[in-house]
Amino acid sequence: MPKHYRPAGKKKEGNAARYITRSQAVKYLQVSLSVFRRLCIFKGVFPRDPKKKVKGNHHTYYHMKDILFLKHEPLLEKFREMRAYEKKVKKAVSKKNKDLAERLLTRKPTYTLDMLIRERYPKFIDSLRDLDDCLTMVHLFAALPAIERENIQAERIHNCRGLSLEWQAYISRTHKLRKVFISVKGIYYQADVEGQKVTWLTPHALQQVMPQDVDYKIMLTFLEFYETLLGFVNLRLYHSINLKYPPILDPRLKALAADLYALTRYVDAKDQTKGANIEESELRLAQLQHQLPANEPGALMNLVENAADENDEDEETKACKTLFKDMTFFLSREVPRESLLFVITAFGGVVSWEGDGAPFEESNQSINYQIVDRPTQSHRFISRDYVQPQWVFDCINAWIILPTEDYMVGRVLPPHLSPFVDNEAEGYVPEYAETIKRLQAAARKEILPMPGAEQDDLENAQNLLVEGIIDRTKAKEAAERKRKMSILQEQYHQELKMEVEGTQYTSLPTTEIKKKIAEDTDDNALQQFAEDDDNMSKVAMSRKKRRLYEAMKISQARKKASVDTLETRKKNIKKSKKTTSE
Repeated sequence: MPKHYRPAGKKKEGNAARYITRSQAVKYLQVSLSVFRRLCIFKGVFPRDPKKKVKGNHHTYYHMKDILFLKHEPLLEKFREMRAYEKKVKKAVSKKNKDLAERLLTRKPTYTLDMLIRERYPKFIDSLRDLDDCLTMVHLFAALPAIERENIQAERIHNCRGLSLEWQAYISRTHKLRKVFISVKGIYYQADVEGQKVTWLTPHALQQVMPQDVDYKIMLTFLEFYETLLGFVNLRLYHSINLKYPPILDPRLKALAADLYALTRYVDAKDQTKGANIEESELRLAQLQHQLPANEPGALMNLVENAADENDEDEETKACKTLFKDMTFFLSREVPRESLLFVITAFGGVVSWEGDGAPFEESNQSINYQIVDRPTQSHRFISRDYVQPQWVFDCINAWIILPTEDYMVGRVLPPHLSPFVDNEAEGYVPEYAETIKRLQAAARKEILPMPGAEQDDLENAQNLLVEGIIDRTKAKEAAERKRKMSILQEQYHQELKMEVEGTQYTSLPTTEIKKKIAEDTDDNALQQFAEDDDNMSKVAMSRKKRRLYEAMKISQARKKASVDTLETRKKNIKKSKKTTSE
């Protein structure tokens, strides 16, 4: 036997071959743990939980196919180049070679995540389905302060703020917002973008507390990927409405921290330019109409109409667009300006605020509602309503303009109901939800059951009303047929009677037979009609009222029966007295 001969080990099978621990994966890829985490986050590789854990329960397992997938990633080679570059810079600095260190700093290797976005999301609809966490993370970092010790740079925060405002400007312009809810964590929004429900959370505009038990390196890695993803999504969405991306903002408004209003103005200005271009193109097409062949008189105009039909809005978008139509709002300085500016413009309203960069002043007479959150006001305008901010969000969730009496300044506000909760499925419907439902029905001119009744009562009453009318018609037809049969039967009996007596048959007048039959059927008909009227009156009642009415009828019948028994007893006593006297 050779000296260095070593027998082959047992071939791995099952879970031992399919799964690998994290330490084994790091050793296999020859990278550090931090680089392995970044690579897994970028590629979307997550730990697995095998049924049989070969190395024990205290290990984290990955699928071997995922690790092989990471092994051939071009980004892995970039990370290795960056690690070698950092070693060269560190070596040059330690040797005090400033020239070499400066030259190396100008040649720092960079990478992009564009190919990863296209690889993970081959279709645009796939990116929209995965946009909830992305928007929440971007809006969170847009509200955080820059902290050097956690490597949270100001440039990244500005980029997050720009991406979040661009997303809000698109949602506001296309009127895709559907639900809003204010919670302790922040403000929840839900939009409908190309048939996909996108829900995200934005923090309140307050000073953020940075907890110490959070790993900001992992969050920044996720943020790096989400920034690239949201940039691609915004690019596609802006191009879908024929807008240039990234938008060019007014530097004066940007300096005044009115970025969202600047984006809205940019979008509106582009729409006006687009409208002017469309009018000019239509004029040119009308001039070219005379030069077209006779068999194609409207070919170019049909192209324009078809292009306009492609941008038709659905019913929900039309309803959202007209909720605050022809309404002007003014925001006081103590209310959350960005949130209200976003939601009001998304539902068709016009907004201004107290401060620099506002489109119009507080003294403007066209203002319908002023949003305030202070118990007292220095001066008031009679031509407008002063309401608290919750009124705007409740109107959006209800999709109607609610009465402002409960939302006046100084009033105790009604409960802010979540639009994300199905009250009927939960088994409890709040009282204010019932009130809103009745206001919605009144706006749609529908009929709802009385308080304390159920929807089935109204539906059953309407169905029973229809059935009662049909049954009554059928009963009348049956009575008419019975009456005719009675007339024929009476004539037949008269003929038999004449034949038995041997007298010559003379048919009785039909009128006499009808009178005779009518005398017999009058009582039954009156009783039937009384019962029909009673049933028709009961049909329009609710279930509770119907039961109460039936109980009253039963009590009346019992009283009548007791009275009849007393009268019969009195008659019997009188008869017995007469017999004894005789």
